[in-house]
Amino acid sequence: MFFFEVYLDRIIKYDLINTFFYQNLIKIPTLKKITLNFGYQKSNFKHFISGLLALDFISSKKGKITKSKHLNVFLKIKKGHPVGCAVVLEKNTMYFFFLKLLTSIFKKTKQPHMAQLKWDIKLIKSISFQLKNPILFTELENQFQFFKDIPQLGVTLLTTSQSQKELTFLLKSIKFFQHI
Repeated sequence: MFFFEVYLDRIIKYDLINTFFYQNLIKIPTLKKITLNFGYQKSNFKHFISGLLALDFISSKKGKITKSKHLNVFLKIKKGHPVGCAVVLEKNTMYFFFLKLLTSIFKKTKQPHMAQLKWDIKLIKSISFQLKNPILFTELENQFQFFKDIPQLGVTLLTTSQSQKELTFLLKSIKFFQHI
């Protein structure tokens, strides 16, 4: 069992039980999955290949090309055409990426550089933000010539929380806001 998963099971769950009242232990919020994606304005084969390769380097998991679900006349995107690439991380790969995000990426983006993160809290179950400079990952930095044109990286953390208070408490418990 991964040590971060043990920390979530042993420490965070007890903190949540002591703070909130749960009638069923299954309703205790946990980190469910992390989604990473690159979105592109124009479909270019070279951009998709570099985006898929960057996702593979960042997450150690192969990504998939995402297709548009709707027609968008303003952006000249037809339904079913590729618009980006994404990867969904679960279990150990999710924990590895989360620790990499906390230990190396957020350390490189210090307080004056908060413009590199763009936050979006829409739902009570997830938090989304964008890294404007994905070259902060050392895997991409070492191969700069291939990844210099990739767009900002969208990161979505999906939890099983039932309220906004549970979500913020969970993220504070795993020291997510401490690094930002």
